[in-house]
Amino acid sequence: MGTAPTIGTGEQVLFWILGPLAVFGSLGLIFARKAVHAALGMALTMIILGVFYIAAGADFLGTIQILVYAAAVMMLFVFVIMLVGVDSSESLIETIKGQRWAALVLSLGLGGVLAAAVGGVTYRLSDGVATTNATAGNISGVADLIFGRYVWVFEATSALLITAALGAMVLAHRERLGKGPNQRDWSVRRFQRGENLAGLPVPGVYARHNAVDTPALLPDGSIAELSVSRVLAARDQTLSPAGHLETEEAVRDEIESGSER
Repeated sequence: MGTAPTIGTGEQVLFWILGPLAVFGSLGLIFARKAVHAALGMALTMIILGVFYIAAGADFLGTIQILVYAAAVMMLFVFVIMLVGVDSSESLIETIKGQRWAALVLSLGLGGVLAAAVGGVTYRLSDGVATTNATAGNISGVADLIFGRYVWVFEATSALLITAALGAMVLAHRERLGKGPNQRDWSVRRFQRGENLAGLPVPGVYARHNAVDTPALLPDGSIAELSVSRVLAARDQTLSPAGHLETEEAVRDEIESGSER
């Protein structure tokens, strides 16, 4: 039996500032309409929990909370969401009849069991993190719980994450009903539409510069707008071939003056 740990003013201020933010993130996980926003709310809650662990003296546990759960696991969730492509319109479609009522009844039952279990718990004075670090060590204590007492729960959780990733890949995989168009099909389609029959000019043609941000010049000296990427054009990162046009005009004048002689 140890003495109750003392809590300083800084820890209290930290708790009353980050505590409501953690609750806000958890509510966002429940009520957010978009899956990405729900994942971000869960990541916020996990990061704040890691900060609480570090403030309580469990530096290793707080660091693992942020690096593993808030970073690695949440990135896995976001990757699954991006892979499957779930949006708000798809979440409104109920594929299994009655699943929402069943989920509501199970949630209320689970909440009742949890409340009964928490109400029947007897508490004693905590030894504190400092005592644990001074005896067995924080890292050794966490390792003993993960790979000793709760090893099967840890393995079941890892298997659940792997199953979720495999299930996401199975759901995202779509069998192609027909053969995709090849280069010949795209060429035939381009000729049927009468667009770019000779192909697009590559950057720098007739401009005496082969950079990707330099527009090509057509035989009449005008700029070929299709020769540069639309991304570079939207960002206004294309170079002006005005200097090359001046050089071309000078060479043309020289040729014309020589022919007149």
